[in-house]
Amino acid sequence: MRIPIVVKLIVVTVSLLLLASVWIAFKSSDYFKEKSVAREREVNWIAADAKAAQVNVLFDKYRDKTRLAASLLNKAYENDKEKTESLHLSIINDRDLIAVYIYRLSDGKQIRSEFFEKKEYLAELNLPSDYLNNLQQLRPFPLAKVFAGQVEIHNASLSGGAPLMVMGIPLIKSDAGVITHIALSYFRLDSIQRPFSDIGNITIQTFYLVDNEGIVLAHPEDKFVFEAKNLSDLGIVKKSLEPNVNKGDSKYFDAEAKKNFIASFAKTQYGPSVISQTDESIILEPARVVRREAFYIAGKVLSIGIFCIFIFSITLTNPLEKLVEVTRRVAKGNFDVQTNIRSHDEVGELAESVDAMVHGLKERDKIKAAMNKFHGSAVVEDMLKSDLQLGGVNKKVTVFFSDIRDFTKFSEGHTPELVVDMLNEYFEIMVGIVTKNYGVVDKFIGDAMMAIWGVPQSTGEDERHAVKACLEMRLALDELNKVRLAKGQTEIKIGMGLSSGHVISGTIGSSERMEYTVIGDTVNTASRIESSTKAFGTDFLVSGETLEKIKGEFIFDYVGAAEVKGKSEPIKMYKIRGYIDESGNEIIIKTKYSDFDASNTDKIKIVI
Repeated sequence: MRIPIVVKLIVVTVSLLLLASVWIAFKSSDYFKEKSVAREREVNWIAADAKAAQVNVLFDKYRDKTRLAASLLNKAYENDKEKTESLHLSIINDRDLIAVYIYRLSDGKQIRSEFFEKKEYLAELNLPSDYLNNLQQLRPFPLAKVFAGQVEIHNASLSGGAPLMVMGIPLIKSDAGVITHIALSYFRLDSIQRPFSDIGNITIQTFYLVDNEGIVLAHPEDKFVFEAKNLSDLGIVKKSLEPNVNKGDSKYFDAEAKKNFIASFAKTQYGPSVISQTDESIILEPARVVRREAFYIAGKVLSIGIFCIFIFSITLTNPLEKLVEVTRRVAKGNFDVQTNIRSHDEVGELAESVDAMVHGLKERDKIKAAMNKFHGSAVVEDMLKSDLQLGGVNKKVTVFFSDIRDFTKFSEGHTPELVVDMLNEYFEIMVGIVTKNYGVVDKFIGDAMMAIWGVPQSTGEDERHAVKACLEMRLALDELNKVRLAKGQTEIKIGMGLSSGHVISGTIGSSERMEYTVIGDTVNTASRIESSTKAFGTDFLVSGETLEKIKGEFIFDYVGAAEVKGKSEPIKMYKIRGYIDESGNEIIIKTKYSDFDASNTDKIKIVI
């Protein structure tokens, strides 16, 4: 009985529905989180506004006290007794007011004219009597802003000193409307600090007050107040310091606390801002609870679903595992495998198709292995990707020719078997170097070898790879000759030539017999350059076109130009002596076979 695979997929669909329930749980908790954050922003906004109104009342009170005390100080008295009795009413008996100073403008200068200080308060804190004078030197007050008509409020606390707040207000205007007198008053911070202390016991919000420079005026952490901590780098405080912005909110990260906060601010009518903020983790805790519960329920459902899937999947996974194992073996090159699956469903049909595919790959691999021995693997891959048709394309390549010196003489003095053994030993090494450096061996012509860089695909550095391969061949030949001489065999000498240019690359021949190769003037030029190595006494020459691409990476000498057979213009040739490493050092690649005495040849004529 054939069991359709669709029946098995139904079970998987059920599990997908369970996953959908998890997604819904995520969405619902995210929605809950979004609403919680929005609600908390609104709460912070209202709370900051209410707290700002409360602070405004305190600042109004301090302003009135400052104005009254300054008026009494600036008043003319008949005697000191009358002045003392008057000051008792507004300053001496006022617990919060510590000192009052009156400044007046005189010839454009700000001059302190009257003042009163509670020395006994300073004494209670073991502070020197001139503490307030020193304080004004250490933390100058912006008198000019007050003379300009602004009310200024700042934290005047110093670490180890008295916790004070200073308020500056305009006092007297001239008939022309110019402020001529201002008053500065120092107050204890107790009354301002009290509304901001221990708020956390009854609400999740944290409130604090900063002046128009971002310095703390009141905070649940007393040390922030006493140290006059600057919080202007916090996102919400930075936003509150923007001009012409009276209210706002922000989410920001406190690097010191390593927490995210949802915060709002409201400016008082005097400039300082009240900040109301809430730890985001506290806001989001209910959303996390909802998500955990959703996961718990989804986990139960998934557990049941997984058990069901496991029962139904056995009939599907076992044959699939066999198929996977077969494909892994095939991927490693083992084509002598079969699935041996007998199933009456789509999996069975798949197994039959895989068996047929493996048989086809086995036959294809035999053909490919045979072709690789006659063409490079890259060429074979390119040929297999397209239809085998006659034709070619114009490509920029680098062509290589090499030739064994005195090969005819060697052949005459040795048996054919020894000649073939020598060639195979030599070509085994040289072909490996070409392949390693992204080249393709095109053909062997007796003792000569032709290779190409740039077909079927260019690496973009064909000239460099070709020159590097030739230098490696120079070293490899030296090592090979050491082995041959140790065996009492004749040493091998070669010549190598490179030329770069455009060729026609493709399949030539007939519909019954084809060959993949390149043709063009660049091929002939490379052959003539190789032939010129005898005349210039070196094993390796390149054309100017090749050198143009690699001159910054290799060490070269210009050896001259020569008229060669089949070329109307002399060919300029260059000898490669080595390369330049990554550190800029010149590395010379030289063996006893790389340079020799030049000899005449009838194929070329040196002209320069």
